Amino acid sequence: MMGPEEILLAEPRGFCAGVDRAIEIVERALAKFGRPIYVRHEIVHNTFVVDDLKSKGAIFIEDLADVPPGATLVFSAHGVSKAVQREADARGFHVFDATCPLVTKVHVEVAKLAKEGYEFIMIGHKGHPEVEGTMGQLDHGIHLVEDVADVANVHPAQTEKLAVVTQTTLSTDDAAEITAAVKRRFPTIRQPKQQDICYATQNRQDAVKLMTQVVDVLIVVGSPTSSNSNRLAELSRKLGVPAYMVDNPSELRAEWLEGKQRVGLTAGASAPEVLVQDVVARVKALGAVSVRKMDGIQETVKFPLPKGLKL
Repeated sequence: MMGPEEILLAEPRGFCAGVDRAIEIVERALAKFGRPIYVRHEIVHNTFVVDDLKSKGAIFIEDLADVPPGATLVFSAHGVSKAVQREADARGFHVFDATCPLVTKVHVEVAKLAKEGYEFIMIGHKGHPEVEGTMGQLDHGIHLVEDVADVANVHPAQTEKLAVVTQTTLSTDDAAEITAAVKRRFPTIRQPKQQDICYATQNRQDAVKLMTQVVDVLIVVGSPTSSNSNRLAELSRKLGVPAYMVDNPSELRAEWLEGKQRVGLTAGASAPEVLVQDVVARVKALGAVSVRKMDGIQETVKFPLPKGLKL
């Protein structure tokens, strides 16, 4: 069977501003305070990034009891609950918060509206650390829905003051569909001024929508735990183009590309460009001759680092 001829690179792809910032926070903390630096949860959902930071002296933990008193602790880009923040304060850690500012925006909105007596419906994936962090901003009054069917089973204490919030890394189309179901059931529900789904998630999904019109197969570079990477593969399949996720080039299988002339390649917001280039090399080894970048949005977003990390 014939192998691929051309690789098409999605634009934009890979790291977003929140991921860049989170990794830089850990690297700067290591440079300034020395090893080890403790990180609650994977700083971002990418095996390569986590392994790289481990080799530099980061120790990843889930339970704050595993962190020695007085240590430096970094919260992951996904955000944490109020309970985790309180526990970190009580244990006297030196904390740097690498929560993505777009997740923090959702937390701030929840805190503000809760003071005004609002309850919330959160659209997101149960058990995802971002969802746990956002729901953990309150001790009650926030109800999770994962799909349209869940909407019928939500029973807020009152419906006068109800607001909807969303995990930042969802499929924009799925979130819109679930939001519409929420609005049908609760017509007066308050929606965020700007949508909660982040610019990077939106842009990467939009790039995949364009790409699926011209490629025969899509390879998504991303780890299995990465929500936004999974959404890219799902979206491609939904649009009729087979898609495969790889955590690294060794996972790429030649049979996926058999008889496929044009291979699309993208990467989730937590996947580094070095892995993309390694996958490009692997596809070239299987016969692809040319590599072409698609036109797309150039992202210029930058987020400031927390105080106390200037080197």
